[in-house]
Amino acid sequence: MLVGRLGLETARLPHADRHGLVHLDRGHLTVVDGALRFACAGGGTLERGEYTIPHQAISLVLLGPGSTVSHDALRLLARHGAGLAAVGDDGVRLYTAPPLLPDFSNLARRQTELWADERRGRLDVARRMYAWRLGEVLPHRDIAVLRGIEGARVKVLYASLAERHGIVWKGRRYDRSDPMAADPANQAINHAASAVEAAAAIAVTATATIPQLGFIHEDSGQSFVLDVADLFRDGVTVPCAFKAVAVARKRPGDATGAHRTPPDRRDAQARGRHRRDDRQDQGAVPAGRPGAATGTGAQVPAAGTGRSGPARRRDGRGQRRRAGRGRSRRRRLTARRGGPGPCR
Repeated sequence: MLVGRLGLETARLPHADRHGLVHLDRGHLTVVDGALRFACAGGGTLERGEYTIPHQAISLVLLGPGSTVSHDALRLLARHGAGLAAVGDDGVRLYTAPPLLPDFSNLARRQTELWADERRGRLDVARRMYAWRLGEVLPHRDIAVLRGIEGARVKVLYASLAERHGIVWKGRRYDRSDPMAADPANQAINHAASAVEAAAAIAVTATATIPQLGFIHEDSGQSFVLDVADLFRDGVTVPCAFKAVAVARKRPGDATGAHRTPPDRRDAQARGRHRRDDRQDQGAVPAGRPGAATGTGAQVPAAGTGRSGPARRRDGRGQRRRAGRGRSRRRRLTARRGGPGPCR
């Protein structure tokens, strides 16, 4: 077939008909035989192996940590209108996203029209966003008043969730220069907000809308991203943060690592297990130690799976006493038969 005869090399599926996003990490994204190929090293969301990516049927590739991308892969993605975004683990951070080059501009144009009309369009969108969050349409038409009402209700939400989960709440406090100085509840809110904001940034990138043109937030370069993230603040971000703190209080060892084995001790234990396994494979593990092989090929129970130490010592003394009684019985039988005496 002649190259370009059917126009397949320039064919583009509308984004409404594509599968959406694909998440890749810990591998190399390149082009092999004209197709997008991802060689994954494993250890992340994907198993080790090579994957062919249907670049014409996706809208955005989320490239996670430990990944590289070739120039040829970028060219192929741009040619078919598929975007690429560098994200953190599980998409919790959005580091960069080259232009999507979408096949539509209606959302961006509509966003620009509404944002440019400060008296009606921008304020109407802000009121709809607050109605989505608060469950009612507020009658006020001053953005400062709307922000004040939203702030007051969020304070009530903080106090209500803290009381529900039995958490001491002293207010929203956060020092950017020392984020770990905040109490667990404030730290959890910061982490949850970062994750939701990253998801909102991915959504804004995928829809080719303009992140700088926000309807509630104004000064940030990610104003529209913050607007979208705040839509889920009352129902997702803050409740998840307080619930995480409550779970961490019930399992302090899992949350703080206070009861975990130090790394150097874990390494020593692992080396000991490996050496014991090697000796067991060679038949050199003495019986009675954890995982040792017996003469019949059976396994001696590991420590902690059978009796306690004192119980095992009592069993050993009992076995020696029973063995001594057996030898005495054999001596008496031999003497009655007139034999030469017990064999030693």
